Amino acid sequence: MAHITLPENLPGIRGPMAFRPETAAPLNQLAEILLRGESTLTRGERELIGTYVSSLNDCFFCQNAHGGLAQHYLQCDMAFIDQVKHDPASTPISDKLKALLAIAASVQRGGKFVTAAQVDEARRCEATDREIHDAVLIAASFCMFNRYVDGLGTWAPQDPQFYVERAARRAEEGYANYDPHK
Repeated sequence: MAHITLPENLPGIRGPMAFRPETAAPLNQLAEILLRGESTLTRGERELIGTYVSSLNDCFFCQNAHGGLAQHYLQCDMAFIDQVKHDPASTPISDKLKALLAIAASVQRGGKFVTAAQVDEARRCEATDREIHDAVLIAASFCMFNRYVDGLGTWAPQDPQFYVERAARRAEEGYANYDPHK
């Protein structure tokens, strides 16, 4: 049960967003820009960064909701997403994405944990300054989103398949015009 009275039957971030639509709008706009806007990183890669950070934060709703979206965009199975969450270094993803995930993990611990060596490694793997910037901001934003969801004690469906089945619709709808009641 949530710590405050939220609209019923809206899991994860959907309840708090319905509770305060005036704060939901800019949060969703940020997610739209970071996860779906113009970028040299694919939507799947950006969702994977959010999934990974959410996993590090142990936010069940966010890691599964965005893991479902990453799986949809990357056209992979959830076992692959789980492998990235548990050990990205040994997962068959690009070295650039591995380097960006390492930076994201440092941001999750605290911004000052990002090192020049990590940034140099990302650049060595051909990450651009914008990709590094966006990986940091995605990680920082997901820390906020995760704490928003878990700090209010929201509920989430426990079957990961729930999120997989909703991913195509969520991918089509995006975040900018997100309706938490759908």
